[in-house]
Amino acid sequence: MSTKLPANLPGALSAASQRFHRWRKQHRRRARLPQELWRRAAALARKHGLHLTARALGLNYYSLQRRLAETAPEEVFPTKAQQAFIELLPEVMAPGSVECTIEWVEGGGATVRMHIQGARLPELTYLVRVLRGGAA
Repeated sequence: MSTKLPANLPGALSAASQRFHRWRKQHRRRARLPQELWRRAAALARKHGLHLTARALGLNYYSLQRRLAETAPEEVFPTKAQQAFIELLPEVMAPGSVECTIEWVEGGGATVRMHIQGARLPELTYLVRVLRGGAA
């Protein structure tokens, strides 16, 4: 089995890998990783997957899996200020053939559901990115 990492490793994983390497050089072998590093690893595993993250950071897959299960999503991704209203302008949501329902559960337990008809895939991708708190 190859231990070589892919050349196109995402930037966040590459930076975290260097950070873990520096920490390991400064501490004795078999020293416990600080919670801050475990939280960072869990956040990266949520985004890039357990296998790739464990390989890139030199972590045990099952230890990372356990930490990921123990870490609340709010702890990994701090919540941003919530928007009360999102306006969808007709020119942004041009007619097309896609129909979908977007549903999510907010921190307080409220379920939000949106049914969209006639949107194109690029607009849906943009909408999902905005709803998840990413840059527009």
